[in-house]
Amino acid sequence: MTLTASEALAELAALEDPKARAVNERHGDAHGVNLSKLRALAKRVGMSTDLARELWDSGDVAGQLLGLLIAKPRELSADEIDRVLRSTRSAKAHDWLVNYIAKKSPLAESLRERWMDDADPDARAAAWSLTSVRVQKTPDGLDLDALLDRVESELRDAPSREQWAMNETLAYIGIHHPTLRERSVAIGERLQVLADYPTPPNCTSPFAPAWIAEMVRRQG
Repeated sequence: MTLTASEALAELAALEDPKARAVNERHGDAHGVNLSKLRALAKRVGMSTDLARELWDSGDVAGQLLGLLIAKPRELSADEIDRVLRSTRSAKAHDWLVNYIAKKSPLAESLRERWMDDADPDARAAAWSLTSVRVQKTPDGLDLDALLDRVESELRDAPSREQWAMNETLAYIGIHHPTLRERSVAIGERLQVLADYPTPPNCTSPFAPAWIAEMVRRQG
């Protein structure tokens, strides 16, 4: 199915639900489109990086989310991905950019290095998310002790999005690297970041010591 950007935006506008917008806006997303319906539209449209670029430039949040679903990561340059990251004003768009584009891009490592010491905390948050992937899957070449040093000094006072991503890296180091598990748990215990996060029954707490203990238990 081939749509122009204006046709795609018109379809999204027809899906707008004021109640959904009210809920989404409370979570930092200025749109009113049900995400299941948005994903269904993306499936009908098919992959098109050119259309994705037009949708992103529209400034429409739902359009931008659609664009992130239909873009091919390999067809986006590091500068393009960086530009999208810096222009997003939606929590969901930031999350999807990191998970659907940056993590799947062959440029993921160069983006991680580019963003790690950026002045923008949202860029640093993306870098920490990419770091978590490396900690888990391709840790060779990472200085895990240095990462823990940085977590220990910065985690408590980091902005919320960066804090969440940095905490994930802390937990992943503890889960996947037994020689650093004790230190990872000790850092989490001392800082108490997310210790009181409301966690539903049968869900794993994001508090790093509890997260580490549960995942290690599951590994048997």
